[in-house]
Amino acid sequence: MSWNLVDTVVLDVESERGRCVIKAAGRANHHIGREITAHHTVTECLVRTGHAAALVEYDRSANLLVTRYLDGSLVMGSEAEFDCETYRQAGVLLRRLHDQAHRVDTGWEAAAVAKSLAWLGKPNRISESVLASVQEILVLHRPQPVVVVPTHGDWQPRNWLVDQGTVKVIDFGRFDWRPAMSDFCRLAARQWKGNAALEHAFLAGYGSEPRDPEQWRLIALHEAIGTAVWAYQVGDEPFENEGHRMIANALDLF
Repeated sequence: MSWNLVDTVVLDVESERGRCVIKAAGRANHHIGREITAHHTVTECLVRTGHAAALVEYDRSANLLVTRYLDGSLVMGSEAEFDCETYRQAGVLLRRLHDQAHRVDTGWEAAAVAKSLAWLGKPNRISESVLASVQEILVLHRPQPVVVVPTHGDWQPRNWLVDQGTVKVIDFGRFDWRPAMSDFCRLAARQWKGNAALEHAFLAGYGSEPRDPEQWRLIALHEAIGTAVWAYQVGDEPFENEGHRMIANALDLF
């Protein structure tokens, strides 16, 4: 059940406690810990309605967690991936996740800039001219306080299931408190490209448009940088190429 890009193993097992999913990873992998935190703090609003899996057991020190198996098939690669109703439901679920709480974070933007600059310091295939442009934008940016909410971090069809027409959510391994619009990045870079109907359906479900243009362009740039560099490090060339396209698209917003 895993994507075989990092050291995470995902198993579908039958047990005396029913059908479960076991996730385990190496000590350097932070995704399991993030997912455990998500299950303890923010997933109940989705679990109680059957839209996310319930936590069964976990061990932070072993980087392991067990959840209930969630019925459904992956949206990515299916007809549901380009069905407006899928996106309307996904928007509703994301708003439910985001609306649980919010707070003002005075350090989020500065930390995001520092993280992007650190990514750019790692081996990558970003051209020198693009690298110079990106670094200039980041260095000149003056961080401001932002409102952050509980975010999924990878909200897209590869982490959605559809079960008899009902959309469900999996994999909270990138959970963190971020600006709400950050959960729009993957969709904007992929499924919404050239398909405004899907975007409109999602926004109808979400209930509003959270993307302030000034903040959105910087968040899109952060996401693009992380995508391009991380994908190069793990050898995922198609994803790396997507990251380069995302960088170009983000730069067009400045």
